[in-house]
Amino acid sequence: MSDAQRRSYETLFNLYCCKAEFFKLEDLFNNNNPLVIEIGFGMGRATIEIAEQNPGINYLGIEVHRPGIGRLLMEIEKRGLANIRIVEGDAVDILESKISDSSVSGFHVFFPDPWPKKRHHKRRLMTRPFTDLLAAKLKPNGYIYMVSDWEDYGNHAMQELSATPGLANKYSNFAEAQSWRPQTEFEKKGLDKQHRIKELFFIKAEY
Repeated sequence: MSDAQRRSYETLFNLYCCKAEFFKLEDLFNNNNPLVIEIGFGMGRATIEIAEQNPGINYLGIEVHRPGIGRLLMEIEKRGLANIRIVEGDAVDILESKISDSSVSGFHVFFPDPWPKKRHHKRRLMTRPFTDLLAAKLKPNGYIYMVSDWEDYGNHAMQELSATPGLANKYSNFAEAQSWRPQTEFEKKGLDKQHRIKELFFIKAEY
């Protein structure tokens, strides 16, 4: 962590962040606005810009990387945003124990760890049964928006999301780039390496 990130983590944590074991969604936002959860926001560049552009939506970032948490805390304080909060902890545990079914309007998963070695593919986030868990937490017409710069991971996620009951691809194949999503540092690095960006956008069916 940089000195600035450490100071932000130590001084702002209790204002905008909480650890998973103490997390209560009702304590974070004093309204009933739609909730969008971002899993693994990295340094939070896209997170903060999206939240700033959509003050009527609540954004919850889940992360374990403390330098990124410190960086995002700095930006929340700097911009004075009331619609973005952070939980430090494991996303699977948080979703299973803290988030009600049919309560989330959207999930953002931008450039998750691709675990490129074949023996590590089982560690990839966007794999069933985790995608089933995401689908259970979504409201009808809620969405899952994933972006990866690893073509193999994009293809793998397409198979897993397509096989998840209750989800439907908004597009005939991979999604077009969403104009409201800012470019991330991971994306820039991927493009510099000539990686192809894969975007996936799935909607929960309305029953």
